[in-house]
Amino acid sequence: MVIVSSLYARFAAYIDAILADLEREGSLVPGIDRGTVAVEPPRDPAHGDLATNAAMVLAKRAATNPRALADQIAPRLAALDEVAEATVAGPGFINIRLVPNFWHDELRAILAAGADYGRSDFGRGLRINVEYVSANPTGPMHMGHCRGAVVGDALASLLEYVGYAVTREYYVNDAGAQVDTLARSAHLRYREALGETIGAIPEGYYPGDYLKPVGEALAAEYGSQYAKASEEEWLGLFRTKAVAMMMDQIRSDLALLGIHHDLFSLESEVVESGAAARAMETLRSKGLVYEGVLEVPKGKTPEDWEPVELTLFRSSDFGDDQDRPMKKSDGSWTYFGVDAAYHLAKAERSDILVNIWGADHSGTVKRIQAAVRALTDGRVALDVKLIQMVRLLRAGEPVKMGKRLGTFVTLAEVVEEVGRDVVRFTMLTRKADAQMDFDFAKVVEASKDNPVFYVQYAHARICSLHRRAKEAGIDLTATADLSLLDDEELALVKLAAQYPRVVAGAAEAHEPHRIAFYLGDLAAALHAQWNKGNDDPARRFLLAHNPDLTRTRLELASAIGQIVRNGLGLMGVSAAEEMQ
Repeated sequence: MVIVSSLYARFAAYIDAILADLEREGSLVPGIDRGTVAVEPPRDPAHGDLATNAAMVLAKRAATNPRALADQIAPRLAALDEVAEATVAGPGFINIRLVPNFWHDELRAILAAGADYGRSDFGRGLRINVEYVSANPTGPMHMGHCRGAVVGDALASLLEYVGYAVTREYYVNDAGAQVDTLARSAHLRYREALGETIGAIPEGYYPGDYLKPVGEALAAEYGSQYAKASEEEWLGLFRTKAVAMMMDQIRSDLALLGIHHDLFSLESEVVESGAAARAMETLRSKGLVYEGVLEVPKGKTPEDWEPVELTLFRSSDFGDDQDRPMKKSDGSWTYFGVDAAYHLAKAERSDILVNIWGADHSGTVKRIQAAVRALTDGRVALDVKLIQMVRLLRAGEPVKMGKRLGTFVTLAEVVEEVGRDVVRFTMLTRKADAQMDFDFAKVVEASKDNPVFYVQYAHARICSLHRRAKEAGIDLTATADLSLLDDEELALVKLAAQYPRVVAGAAEAHEPHRIAFYLGDLAAALHAQWNKGNDDPARRFLLAHNPDLTRTRLELASAIGQIVRNGLGLMGVSAAEEMQ
């Protein structure tokens, strides 16, 4: 494994060393926190290749003028071999222009690092738990689950790539009313498999045909043993069996998207293990649990609400709207109580927790973050990413989804129709908290308006260059002369060199969609450069009469192709070598 320091990290180190020198010389007050110093691309590329805010963010704390401090930093940057010029702009920003040889070396670094270009030790081996999907095991995966599954899986891959020790986890809600309903629905299909005419599925049951194989399997295993038995005789057994078979189906569905989890944790095991009691006693020992009565719920009146003493957690001490019950009045655990215990178990084996939840869980975010803070004394951070639903369109009409109705479109059906790559890429083309439409026609459209096609087409074009060069008899083994690259071509190298910074930023923000956005920009730049050759043949990547320039331009194209492959790999999307 090769870890190449990004050029932004390198220049951040240069600036840090310059500031340290200024401190030693007495030109800068020692001990000032430099954590807000940034090195980034300037908003306008005409201003240079890099920009730093060092003087702007440090001047006030150093009791000096930003421009005066910038005037001390800029000449030292300009003295570096990699720097062509460093100029002070406006109130104290520093713009840096690098020498062409720097970009030639960066292009070679991309090709030398290959699949590892962009990889880093940013995560420093910290243990991070990413919980995603965690759909109730009451049916096969449908498109309502798909987006969170892809976001979670891509995020886990991204975090691994930058040096975190990642655990991919699925929390199985195998306790509660919805799983009892699953068991009753499975018992109905079991009786049907034994030859009984069951008629219309009762309201409130799961009516989907996906439970027929479950009923048949139960009939094959138990015969008629439970056909006429009382519910208490078969409910627990059928619940366990049905959940297990549904989870097998869910794993199979997720595998179609290339998604696999390291760990499946069961809600029932959390309850049975006594973990909830342990979590509550941990909070009680900190004075954070008490017996009390909740406030009157909003929209209720005293006449239709009865105050009941409950075991409450002081979640309001941690920013929640109100305190939350951990136990019900009958002594059983609330869902929050069990969820708090589950998060404690995760926190005990992690340094950071990330939950990928549907937007319908927004009301529970504050309370569970409060519980994690309280249970871990703030040692473990919990980041919750809320995923908006996907509106599935067919022939311009929304497709209704709902397991109870039995009319949902399964994830397997969608993958079969449009392909795994299309599904995965499309799910990452918008921020997770933004609404999304998945239009069956548009996601397979061969046009620049379809980001999936546009990025894969860029890679396919690059692959075609090497095939055509070989057919033209051009020797690509000779060393390319990168000094032949002009400013427009170097601009492509500069954009490609932003990839490690984009990767680190996406990982830090837990936002894998940033990779898709960047790849779209990179593909657009490649296509634009390619299209210049349509108007001016001298701008083409492949010039049979000029093998030297062809080798140079193909070296550039190879570097762009490598970045596209790396980014698509993080997204779990293949890099097409040919487009049909």
